[in-house]
Amino acid sequence: MDSIVNVLTRDHRRCDELFARVEADVARGDLAAAAGGFAEFARAMERHLAFEEQALFPAVEEATGQQAGPTEVMRLEHAQMRTLFQEMARALTSPEAQRYLGLSETLLILLQQHNMKEEHILYQLADATLGEQGARLLERLARA
Repeated sequence: MDSIVNVLTRDHRRCDELFARVEADVARGDLAAAAGGFAEFARAMERHLAFEEQALFPAVEEATGQQAGPTEVMRLEHAQMRTLFQEMARALTSPEAQRYLGLSETLLILLQQHNMKEEHILYQLADATLGEQGARLLERLARA
């Protein structure tokens, strides 16, 4: 059985790769490719965030009895990311598309810190506390 930490860390890396492609498109000035790539990145991120918020976090909260622990912090950071996604999408379609690069730097820092916390704390906690339920959650993610 694959672990939550392994599956979701791989998903982080997949999203990171999509994000890097958009950065390269913007740096080359290919805003059409960047807009398409950003839409793909945003969809991948939303799938990941939605799984965590709707399935993983509630399961961890129930298993640990903690409603105001690491999952609360992760939800707040997800909200920050979603705000940045909206601003970045607007920047790609505006006359000031270079603004995207500044926003992407902010997102990159947020993602790096966020992913580190999830991979080294939250996902480890999930694997340790969820058991078979964790396997069912991963099956749900695979179907999403």
